[in-house]
Amino acid sequence: MTGDEWELARAGYHVSLILTLTINPAVDRTIIADRLVFEDRGYILDRSEAAGGRGINASQVIHSFGGKTAAILTAGGATGQRIEKLLAGRGFPYDVVRVKSESRTNLTISDKHGLTIKLNEVGQELHAGELGEIKKRVDAHLRKAQWLMICGSIQPGVPPHFYCEMIELAKTHGVQTILDSDGDALLHALEAKPTAIMPNQHEAERLLARALITRGHFLEAVDALQAMGPQCVILSLGARGAIGSAPDGVFEAIPPRIEALSSIGAGDALCAAFAWSMEKKKPFAEALRWGVAAGTASAQLPGLAFPTMNQTRAVYKQVELRRVK
Repeated sequence: MTGDEWELARAGYHVSLILTLTINPAVDRTIIADRLVFEDRGYILDRSEAAGGRGINASQVIHSFGGKTAAILTAGGATGQRIEKLLAGRGFPYDVVRVKSESRTNLTISDKHGLTIKLNEVGQELHAGELGEIKKRVDAHLRKAQWLMICGSIQPGVPPHFYCEMIELAKTHGVQTILDSDGDALLHALEAKPTAIMPNQHEAERLLARALITRGHFLEAVDALQAMGPQCVILSLGARGAIGSAPDGVFEAIPPRIEALSSIGAGDALCAAFAWSMEKKKPFAEALRWGVAAGTASAQLPGLAFPTMNQTRAVYKQVELRRVK
């Protein structure tokens, strides 16, 4: 999208815009097989590719819900050109920071029973000038945003405090932040005290350097994570739903039992629906319930697919919300 097209797209987006940032996007290639087994063959039933990355996925869900969103991302080389081509027609505006390094490709193989294998490239180094351009673009677009979602991994060589800088930049504009990342990028960003963090169980285990097995462990983990700086914490637990902690209490959202076809992108749907709900000024507990509903609805779909509002609403009615404390 050109600068002029971006400005036209932004013209109607006032302070209700949810801005997403994905500095390490990818072409997501998905293969659906009849089965995944060791030392025997399976057969490919379907294959597809899409412009991927947690922020891009979140913008897609928010847009499908009728929310106002825009995405900032990097793109480099032939793969980056493919990402831009795949983004065309998504329906939401995006701003591409073109970089020298080749964008990455991720591969997901899933069978019809729900077993999934994900193989992600780590991405290639960004230069200091390119990081400066990303910061410049974010600064410019924050003037029209209410929320900034900082999503996904960072490439090797990117300073681990880069997301910390993005959170601090958002604060200068009075913009609230959701951080959906992992590893050192997540750890260092906590120093800037984001509005909310959205780790899944594995990401929380890595951050806290301990195994989380029981419900008691999950509740202790949410308390420990909140003590590290964020205002709100949502610990995503897959089929078990999520536990969320905010200044007004700790809540547990329990989804209905479903036949899960693919967990790919379910966490992105959860994060997006939570942001969409919070932007609409809904209470934290209700936003948590919407997030779990979207993640569950996404898991009912094959491959990398995201639910519609109607599909999410149907699950929302079945999500049980409990106040823990």
